[in-house]
Amino acid sequence: MQADDEFRRSAVGLDFDDSSWAKATVPGHWRSDPAFADSDGPLLYRHHFHLDPPTEGQRQFVTLDGVFYQADVWLDGAYLGDPEGYFFPHSFEITGLSRLATDHLLAVEVACAPQRHHTAKRNITGIFQHWDCADTAWNPGGLWRPVHVDTTGPVRIDRLRVLCRDVDDASAHVRVHARLDCDRPRTALVRTLVDGVLMAANEQSLARGLNEVDWNFDIDEPQLWWPWTMGDQHLTNVTVEVEVDGVPSDQREVRTGLREVALQNWMFSINGERLFLKGANLAPTLQALGEASGTAIRRDVELARETGLDLLRIIGHIARPELYDAADELGMLIWQDFPLQWNYARSIRKEAVRQAREAVDLLGHHPSIVVWCAHNEPLPVDRDRAAVMGESAAKHVLNQQLPTWNKTVLDRWVKRALETSDETRPVIAHSGVPPHLPLLDGTDSHLSFGWYHGDEADLGGFAATMPRMVRFVSEFGTRSIPANAEFMHPERWPQLDWVELAERFGFEPGPFEAHVSPSPHATFDEWRTATQRYQATVLRHQIETLRRLKYRPTGGFALMMLNDAGPAVSWSLLDHERQPKLAHQAVVDACRPVIVIADQMPETVHPGEAFGLDVHVVSDIRRPLERADCTASLRWPGGSHSWLWQGDVPADSCVRIGIVRFVVPDVTGELWLDLTIEHGDEVATNRYTTTIAPKPT
Repeated sequence: MQADDEFRRSAVGLDFDDSSWAKATVPGHWRSDPAFADSDGPLLYRHHFHLDPPTEGQRQFVTLDGVFYQADVWLDGAYLGDPEGYFFPHSFEITGLSRLATDHLLAVEVACAPQRHHTAKRNITGIFQHWDCADTAWNPGGLWRPVHVDTTGPVRIDRLRVLCRDVDDASAHVRVHARLDCDRPRTALVRTLVDGVLMAANEQSLARGLNEVDWNFDIDEPQLWWPWTMGDQHLTNVTVEVEVDGVPSDQREVRTGLREVALQNWMFSINGERLFLKGANLAPTLQALGEASGTAIRRDVELARETGLDLLRIIGHIARPELYDAADELGMLIWQDFPLQWNYARSIRKEAVRQAREAVDLLGHHPSIVVWCAHNEPLPVDRDRAAVMGESAAKHVLNQQLPTWNKTVLDRWVKRALETSDETRPVIAHSGVPPHLPLLDGTDSHLSFGWYHGDEADLGGFAATMPRMVRFVSEFGTRSIPANAEFMHPERWPQLDWVELAERFGFEPGPFEAHVSPSPHATFDEWRTATQRYQATVLRHQIETLRRLKYRPTGGFALMMLNDAGPAVSWSLLDHERQPKLAHQAVVDACRPVIVIADQMPETVHPGEAFGLDVHVVSDIRRPLERADCTASLRWPGGSHSWLWQGDVPADSCVRIGIVRFVVPDVTGELWLDLTIEHGDEVATNRYTTTIAPKPT
C-alpha cells in the first residue's frame, strides 16, 4: 500500500486489517504489479508468518537480500532499522521478539525517490535511475530479492570476504576477513576449510556485537583459474565454520578461484601472463533486475563469449549473483563499476564509502572480477554526453580539466575505500576522465568518433596525436535502431514521436541527423538498416584500429555495448530480445583470435590517386604462427593485382607484414581489397571496399 504517516503509525503491527490491500510480488519491483504500475512510492509491505521460537543458545535474524533503495523495517510493531543500499543484504536480530510469540508480522516501508536533480543525486543506484540507455520514466523500487529468517548459534558470520592475493606454481596466498556478530563476550573457534580440507583453526576472543577478524593461509600446488582464452576455470570452495564450546554456531561457504591480477600502463596480466582485453559494456539483463531469470543472466555471459569477447564491463551497476557465478564458470573477466553514474550530491560521500566496502564483501571472492571502478563519467555539472556533439575531441578534453567535487573528492574517497578493502585488484577512481592536471595521467577513455566527434576514421590520427588517450578505450560505437522497434511505432513513419523517443528511449537527434539522418529514407525499415550498417562499419574499423595498436599503447577495449535492458535506441549489439544487429557479426569478425587488416580506404577514390596501405596481422594466440602465408588481392572492373608475403607471426602480437601500393585505375565502379592469412588449417580473411568515382571537374 502507498505509505503515509497514518499507515506508519497504525499499519506496522499485528492487529491492523490489511485484507483490502493489493498483493505485491516479492521478490520484485512494485512497478511490475498493476496496482502500482505508475507509483514512485514509498510503499508499505506487510507479511504474516509463523516462526518457531529459538531454543536456548540460538539466535534469529531477518534478512532482506535486496532493497531498492531505502527502507524502514518493523517486526510486530517494533522498529528494527533503516537499511540503505540496493545490492547487498541487510540483517536485523529478532531473537528477543521471536521468543514472545510464534505468529509475527513483518512490515517494510520501501522508498526509491525519483532523482529529479540529475547533478545532485542522492540514491546510489547508478544507471537504474539516471542513464541514456534505459527508460528514465521507470522506477526500480521494491523488495527485489528474497526476504528470509536465519537461525544461528551465539556467534553469527555477518560478512565474509575471501581474496586471493597472489599465486605461483608452488602456492596461493589467500586472505580472509570476517565480521562476526557475538551475543556476549566469549571465545569461539574459527575453522577454515578448502574443498573440505582443514587449512586453519584459530581461537578468537570476541566482544559483544560486531567483531572484525582477519587471517591468512596458503594453498600448496594450487590449480589456477584462467580466462577462457588462456586456460581452465578451476574453482575452489572455501568454508568458514564457527564453533562455540564445541557446538557449531554458524557456517558460510563461498566459491572462489586462485589467480593473480596485475595492471600496468593499462595492460592486464592474469597469473603473470599479459592479455589484450576485448570487451563490451554490459547492461542489466532486464531493467527490472529482480525479474530476470538465472538462465537469461547466464545467457548474456555466454553470448559475450560466443562473440569472441573476454571482458564484460558491468556499467554503472552491480548485477545479480548469477552473473558473477556464470562469469567464474565460463572464464569471462569482469570490470566492475561501483553504481555511481554521472553527478551526485555532496551528502552521499559517507554512504558511498560504506557501500563500497559492502561491494567488496559481496563480490570479492569472484575470480572473474579483475578491476574495480569507483565512478562512471563524473561529467562537469552542466554537461551530458549529448552536449559534446560538434566539439572536437581536443576541446572535449580541455573542458574536463577543471576540478569538480565528484571527480576530485568523491571518487578519491570511494577509490580509497575499495583499495583498503581489497588490495588484490587494481582500482581506478573513475571511467572516461581524460588526462588532467596536476598529473596529466587520466584513466580509460570514452571516445565517440563517428558519433559525437568527427568521422569514424579519425580514431587512428587521434591515437597518433594523443596515444595516452587510447591506452584503454572503455566506450565507443554508435547507436542504431533495434530489430524489435515496436516501441517506436514504425507504422507512423516518418511522423514518429521524436520527443518521446529522445526523452525515454535514448534517441539522439543531433548525431543521427549528422550520420544517418531519417529524412533521405523512404521507409522505416530502410532507415533502420542504414543505422545498423553504419554502426557495424564504425565498430569494425575502430576495433581493427585498437587491435593494430596492441600493447603500443593499447591494452584493450570495451565497446559500447553488448545488450539492452529494455526497448531502446542504443549502442547495443543485441536488442532487448537478444536479436542481433548487423554490428554483431562485424564485431565477431573483428574479434577473432587472428585477423589481417589494412589501413582504411576513403569511401570514394578517383582514377590516378596513389595509395600505400599498411597490412598488419594481429594474433592473440599464445604461440607463434610459423611460416604463415599472407596474400592481398586488389580487384576492380576489368582488372586485378596480387601481393604475397611469407614469414612468422610472434605469439600474442601485432606485426606489420607489408604495404599494398597501387594507383587507382582509370575506371568507375567498385574497388575490392581482399586479405588472407593462412597457417596450417587456420585461415583468416578480410575485405575492404570503396567506390571509384570520376575525377571531379
